[in-house]
Amino acid sequence: MNVKPLPKGENIYETQCPILYAMTLIGQKWKLPILWYIADAENQTLRYRELERKVVGITATMLTKCLRELEADKLISRTQHNTIPPTVEYSLTERGRTLIPALESVYKWAEDQMAVE
Repeated sequence: MNVKPLPKGENIYETQCPILYAMTLIGQKWKLPILWYIADAENQTLRYRELERKVVGITATMLTKCLRELEADKLISRTQHNTIPPTVEYSLTERGRTLIPALESVYKWAEDQMAVE
């Protein structure tokens, strides 16, 4: 594994750290569960109401905020169907799909660590 060490005396928050960049995209409490449920869904697509039911404890306001941020970061896409009532679906984008293997690796690592404890 080739890890680039931080130069001595340099502040990690003042550099272009890939981990910190990733955390700005997915580091909030609700974003990972949202991405995980969409990735786990059939065709990697879920309707808004399905997400609202699956992500237990999230408010409608916070779900909407997170979905907008994930869409702005191009991790998910939003499709609105002109039905009555309106139907909105969220899917992983190609960028979002490339994130899933990394999340699976973190999941496996955490599972191993939990077994050790």
